[in-house]
Amino acid sequence: MQSCELLMTVSALACCIAQDRSEDEIALLASIFSQLGDSLATIAAREALCASRKEACHDADSKTKH
Repeated sequence: MQSCELLMTVSALACCIAQDRSEDEIALLASIFSQLGDSLATIAAREALCASRKEACHDADSKTKH
């Protein structure tokens, strides 16, 4: 999928989700999806960091599981 196609798909999805919802419901959904995006970005950044520092992240993960 090209960038413009993705943009149009996401915009269409947003319109469908917002249809027949109040402004308050739309605002809540927007904040939920923003938090989801931020959480995914944090996970991706940590995984990228761990890939470059494999040993350090493995040790940290081992300590949190005990």
